[in-house]
Amino acid sequence: MLRNARLENVKKALDYGEIESRTGLHQEMDLPRPGDTRWRSHYKTVCSIITMYEAIHDVLVDLGDDLAYMDDWTKIHFVTGAFENFEFVFFAHLMYIILGYTNELSECLQRRDQDILNVISLVNVAKKRMQKLRSDGWDNFLEKVTSFCYKHGVGVPAIDGDYVPYGKSARKARAQKQTNDDHFRREVYIGVIDQISQELDNRFDEINMELLSCMLAFSPSKLFASFDAQKLRRLAEFYLKEFSNNNLLKLELQLDNYIDDMRHDDSIKGLDNIVDLSIKLVETKRHKVYDMVYELLKLVLLLPVATASVERVFSAMVFCENKVKK
Repeated sequence: MLRNARLENVKKALDYGEIESRTGLHQEMDLPRPGDTRWRSHYKTVCSIITMYEAIHDVLVDLGDDLAYMDDWTKIHFVTGAFENFEFVFFAHLMYIILGYTNELSECLQRRDQDILNVISLVNVAKKRMQKLRSDGWDNFLEKVTSFCYKHGVGVPAIDGDYVPYGKSARKARAQKQTNDDHFRREVYIGVIDQISQELDNRFDEINMELLSCMLAFSPSKLFASFDAQKLRRLAEFYLKEFSNNNLLKLELQLDNYIDDMRHDDSIKGLDNIVDLSIKLVETKRHKVYDMVYELLKLVLLLPVATASVERVFSAMVFCENKVKK
């Protein structure tokens, strides 16, 4: 139904000259279901909702008029009303910009061959973007939301008027004495951005950023251009149970031998990430020669497991559990 509704809307827009017809444009779209451990899927879903808003609305209206769905008429009516509400459009666009500005960072963190240099850069980009959105992004954001509402016939409340939540009476809303500006700008817009900024600060504090910076020193890219023995020694100091003071002294000298050996081996050239590096060390038996270096590399490789890989495992476990229950 969504595909048919979107096709009709595209045909109408073409007839009225609102859009152009060209190869690759206006391809068939669907409404993907977001996955709990697939961060990008939420962003993709929100983008689809915004892009297919008119088609989704038409389908909801058709479902409400279809006698075959009379038993669900109340639910359909409520969802349609919420979909036509300014608050829904506001939330959808806020999710769009938040997820959009953090999408590259989310994807980078989920890659198996983590590009640490890009992670560090994207963390700083995300933090700066949140600060900019908070300081001077409101007017532009509100303009985009209201423009979308006018285009699709969604009512836009007065910004200084009383805030009325969908499904509640205006009398109860007045008793709360909250304006639309208080709710949408201060409570939701600024509140969400502050929460995201706080989350970024908590997850990527000075210690974690130092850890990532030290991990970068292991990168084999461009013939180990980022190699830094002091940073790798500092990295080992985070793992005092694995590296005693005596081993730290040995590690420092082993790192010097290791990097000279790596840079003069033609089989090592062309490696771009630490995953491939670890495989090559095992293939060439160097993981036994440079045992402490390899031990530190293994610890670095285990760090990403605490993010995406473990989440995928729990996702699979939940899926299996649901299948068993069924």
